[in-house]
Amino acid sequence: MASPEAPESVVQFALDKLGGLDYLVLNHIGGVPAGTRARTPQATRWLMQVNFLSYVQLTSRALPSLTDSKGSLVVVSSLLAAKFALDSFFGSLRRELDVQDVNVAITMCVLGLRDRASAAEAVRGVTRVKAAPGPKAALAVIRGGATRAAGVFYPWRFHLLCLLRRWLPRPRAWFIRQDLNVTAAAAA
Repeated sequence: MASPEAPESVVQFALDKLGGLDYLVLNHIGGVPAGTRARTPQATRWLMQVNFLSYVQLTSRALPSLTDSKGSLVVVSSLLAAKFALDSFFGSLRRELDVQDVNVAITMCVLGLRDRASAAEAVRGVTRVKAAPGPKAALAVIRGGATRAAGVFYPWRFHLLCLLRRWLPRPRAWFIRQDLNVTAAAAA
């Protein structure tokens, strides 16, 4: 999804092979590409393309098929800054579809760190959070998408953090920093 052309070709491939879509699950994330410093304009552009713009591009290409099938869009997000824009975009899209009486469900899934080896290695020394079981997180996403739930939070405490971000933005940042080793994150 690092290339602006990739989302178009991925959805077109699925439409060609399947003839339409009932579900679109958006679940990919990109860290800073190898050989790129974390705070450069190139790294920022890359992160925005992979973690936000590709989600928007995939959705805009798949939306006509999802509309025809009265399908579901499942958006897997997190509390990471690069993923934060997803909540606003897909919340706005949900309202727009409601106003237009379009029967496409949007399920926002906010997940914590899962116990995958690649995830553990990527955040070693950066977080104090204990990883949650990946299969339980996957089941929460599947259940939320199948029931057309508006939101899925795993582990449950992420629901509280998401409520805090709307009501009390400054304390929310404090809570998130409690789980991070800020000096290690800044060095990355």
